[in-house]
Amino acid sequence: MILNKIKGIYATLVIAIGLAAIVCLIFFDKKNQNARRYRKYCGLFFPFCGFNLEKIGEFDQSATLIIMNHQSVADIISLEGLHPQNICWVAKKELGEIPFYGYALKGPEMILIDREDKKGLAFLLKSAKEKIEQKRPLIIFPEGTRSFGKEKFLPFKSGAKLLAEKFNLKVQPIVLVNTRKVYNTKPIESTSNTARIVILDAFNPKIGSDWYKELEIKMQEVYLQHYRDMNS
Repeated sequence: MILNKIKGIYATLVIAIGLAAIVCLIFFDKKNQNARRYRKYCGLFFPFCGFNLEKIGEFDQSATLIIMNHQSVADIISLEGLHPQNICWVAKKELGEIPFYGYALKGPEMILIDREDKKGLAFLLKSAKEKIEQKRPLIIFPEGTRSFGKEKFLPFKSGAKLLAEKFNLKVQPIVLVNTRKVYNTKPIESTSNTARIVILDAFNPKIGSDWYKELEIKMQEVYLQHYRDMNS
């Protein structure tokens, strides 16, 4: 529909202008908790676009690793706007190389991984240790890339499991629903005004168990329940 396309274009403009302003503010305030106070302005994206983000559950500020599914740019925007702490994203190096806008990741010193570099794993572990010591909760997308925003997650990759077990991290799972319908970039459109963030209870993984596979199953079940509730 033409209206969905117009909504998507408007949301793109809001992101472009808003992120440009935040990037400039990061430059001047990056030494103050990595400009966290300005990064929280991301939360204005939803009301500015007329979108509603429903929040279920509460953040556990003792959690040191957040594992969440990934569908849309809106996923990052939502957590930057809502989370009370100085969070640190684990992302692809290519995102940090985007002219100007890549500074939104480089400036606040997020962990940017080169998947083609054989030393990538060593860099990830070294960087993760530094951020944990700085009291910055890590955030990782276990699917590795954006899913299609339908009923199924992409298979979880091993990176989140490795980090949790290597550093004995407390894990908080988060499930995002309909963020791709709220804002999609391929094609640019918005087919829904409402997304939902479901914050599950944090836990300490038991090393040697099947906790990671069980987590994938649980997150998929929770996602499917809310997805069908919102798209019946």
